[in-house]
Amino acid sequence: MQTANKLWQKASTNIDQRIEAFTVGEDRDLDKRLSRFDILGSMAHITMLKEVELLTAEECEKLKQELGQLYTLAEQGQLEIETGIEDIHSQIELLLTRKLGQTGEKIHSARSRNDQVLVDLRLYFRAEIEQIVNQVNALFQLLQKRSREHKDNLMPGYTHLQEAMVSSFGLWFGAFAENLVDDLQLWLAAFKIINQNPLGSAAGYGSSLPINRQRTTELLGFDTLNYNVIHAQLGRGKTELQLSFAIASLAQTIGKLAMDICLFSNQSFGYVQLPDSMTTGSSIMPHKKNPDVFELLRARCNHLQALPQQVLMITQNLTSGYHRDFQLLKAAIFPALDELKSCLDICHYGIEHLQIKAVDLYSERYQMLFTVEAVNELVKAGIPFRQAYREVGQAVENGDFSYQNPLDHTHEGSLGNLCHQQIDEKFQEVVSSFDFSKIASALNQLLTV
Repeated sequence: MQTANKLWQKASTNIDQRIEAFTVGEDRDLDKRLSRFDILGSMAHITMLKEVELLTAEECEKLKQELGQLYTLAEQGQLEIETGIEDIHSQIELLLTRKLGQTGEKIHSARSRNDQVLVDLRLYFRAEIEQIVNQVNALFQLLQKRSREHKDNLMPGYTHLQEAMVSSFGLWFGAFAENLVDDLQLWLAAFKIINQNPLGSAAGYGSSLPINRQRTTELLGFDTLNYNVIHAQLGRGKTELQLSFAIASLAQTIGKLAMDICLFSNQSFGYVQLPDSMTTGSSIMPHKKNPDVFELLRARCNHLQALPQQVLMITQNLTSGYHRDFQLLKAAIFPALDELKSCLDICHYGIEHLQIKAVDLYSERYQMLFTVEAVNELVKAGIPFRQAYREVGQAVENGDFSYQNPLDHTHEGSLGNLCHQQIDEKFQEVVSSFDFSKIASALNQLLTV
């Protein structure tokens, strides 16, 4: 039985419906996310086509008016893909053709669905990255705030899950804040790869039509373009891989923070506590107050850290040029971006409400945390480090080690010098490099022309 409205379909072409169902898969549902971005790409494309005289001014104006109306529908979530229509690109072209006849058919000149999908994805990923960077910014500010608030609240530090040295809640919160700086460096790298214009590469081998690819680069707010048309197509899969590494890195930071909170809220540790309203109970044990929110946050972040391997498995051993395998990347990446945003949101909420409990590290229970402090005091008195180490070690073995002196940490990043300002500056330097305002300005101008 023949299906209708495929951009590639010939008059004599029939396709088996079972084959269509398998090959289209989830694409129609996933494509709804791309509707606004497909319209933006088309607006830039027809503006350029007019300027190189492949469209008349009148044709371009009519197309822009219709695309503007479709953009409003897409923003409101009302642009649907009709039954029998293969994807969002086909749907938009069909609507234009219904309204404008042959003028609507001209919109695809010098384009392939390959570069159309590429530009849609990059515009979509840019918008998603902006949301995530904003969420990371908010979480960073919160962690720094809590670090400043609790810079003098001591807690044990651990190596090998054994009590090791004196730490503080300020040091702990601040560590995860600075970790977000490193995560954003990866996001910035992915953003720079994404923020290149593939439009005009067509099916990966360019076009004999006299298009101006630099013009669409400007109109869509890209930093630069993928010059080599095959290179533009090689970006499919590679772009998602770089993005997946950024997702996994940020997920690792959040997951480790969640694990610490699960551990530190355990009664045997008792350093932090969640409000009762954020815990769950047991069907049999009346006393239980479980940190399920952070356990699930940990699990979701573990799930996200598997994403790069998933992308690699979909794309490995593919030659240059387009392959239908790439379609499955959307089903991997799109939900992952949703999940990451959800994790960032609940992590921020959880940290905001996390209660810090006082820990008396000078009590007999925690005396061993101060052995290094005792060694260092002997070193400052002129005793060689190895001799000081042996003396304190002997006191520990004899059971007569004790320490009650105040701490004296002064170097950068230590307990007494958390370098909040320097970490703030480091973070802001990375955030400002994204320059989302330039993109917003270009797209706003494109929509108002």
